[in-house]
Amino acid sequence: MKPLLTGKQVHLTSLSEDDAGLLVKWSRNEKLQRLLDALPYKPKSEDDVKEWIGGEDHNTRRFAIRLKDSGRLIGYAELDGILWAHRVGGLSILIGEEEYQGRGLGREAMECLLDFAFDELNLHRIQLTVFSYNSHAIRLYENLGFTKEGSFRDFLQRNGKRHDMHLYGMLENEWHSQRKEG
Repeated sequence: MKPLLTGKQVHLTSLSEDDAGLLVKWSRNEKLQRLLDALPYKPKSEDDVKEWIGGEDHNTRRFAIRLKDSGRLIGYAELDGILWAHRVGGLSILIGEEEYQGRGLGREAMECLLDFAFDELNLHRIQLTVFSYNSHAIRLYENLGFTKEGSFRDFLQRNGKRHDMHLYGMLENEWHSQRKEG
């Protein structure tokens, strides 16, 4: 049986209060936060981050993304807003450490999370949103097999310009057929 939440270079674990300092650092990186959140940029306090770490509920599964060889925290991923009756959930991911961005580690973490969502949680559909200016994330999601299902036009304003927010989705059978082909 294939191990859950473990890839070649990363594994997904729980977040702990010991991770709060690094998460605060990432929350203070304006560029990262503006890729992730439509809310106006606001750095978080350590108390805010600790509350978020401990705030997981029945409809959320939140994971630290750690390097397998060292255990170093490089990001986090989350399944949230899970509607159990409909087997639908949302997904978000952040590789917070710049030196680990663009090295395929986010993709590997996403593959682990999608396997977990579809095979362990028995979800049928995973969806996510991404801003039109986040071309790296869009490329990742499309390469993983997500389908662009629509756009919220002129959804947000950043630096005096309007930007769309795209909705992407993936169904369980699409993920499994892609995994067989890959």
